[in-house]
Amino acid sequence: MATGIRTESEAVGLATRSTRGEVDGWRDQPVLLRLVSIALFAGIWEIAGRIPVSFAFPTFSATFTAFIGLIADGSLPLAYVSTLQPLLLGIVLSAFLGVGLGTLCGLWRTGEWLLIPVFIVLQAAPVAAFIPMVTFVYGIGMTAKTLAVMILALPVIVLNTYKAVRNVNESLVVMCRSFLGTRWQVVTQIVLPDASPVIFAGLRLGVAAGFVGVVLAELLITPTGIGDLITFHRSRADYAEMYATIASIIALSTLTLIVLQWIEVRVFRPETRGA
Repeated sequence: MATGIRTESEAVGLATRSTRGEVDGWRDQPVLLRLVSIALFAGIWEIAGRIPVSFAFPTFSATFTAFIGLIADGSLPLAYVSTLQPLLLGIVLSAFLGVGLGTLCGLWRTGEWLLIPVFIVLQAAPVAAFIPMVTFVYGIGMTAKTLAVMILALPVIVLNTYKAVRNVNESLVVMCRSFLGTRWQVVTQIVLPDASPVIFAGLRLGVAAGFVGVVLAELLITPTGIGDLITFHRSRADYAEMYATIASIIALSTLTLIVLQWIEVRVFRPETRGA
């Protein structure tokens, strides 16, 4: 009897381990799961377009065909040449200013009291309301669009850098000072390296906010680049082309964030990785 019970329990254990192994096998293939997720999304989109849920909602196949057409006639690549200029400029300026100001606020209590509340308000405020004011002051050129990107990206980078610097391992700072390290050495060799994982996470979130900023700028300031394509095809009721343009900027931002996350995983240790 005892042998039978043990054999039965072993069989259950083997079945459980087998099921667990199948689940772990799926988890070990994230690329396959993402492809399945994309295929499922495309299938739901196709069905919703064929019902249709709205006369202005095209099928996935029509949108994909329109996407290929936009690339073939050169309108989509030309639009991205215009869109990426203020985006890249705004993100680079936000990265340098954000890391610098965040580090200053983290190390200098007076700077924290003076600047951090401003960036908290900017992060919480409805940014679209600021864009007409930026347009009124700086016009409809590159400067206004770059500032629109910075208004969204800069607060995220500053606040993440500030938190990272404030939460640096104090024992490392004390150790550096005990070896007669200068203030500059404490910052460059202890504070910034220890805070770099969270700072990089802030830069990643800042890039995501920058994509939102550049699309808002091109829709609200002046229709150029991607914003021009969206506005133009919407006015002509070319909904497949309009959705293809919107999907392309979403796909580009997603791929950019995936690449940044891949770099973060490869460069930083798991226990120090940012959110």
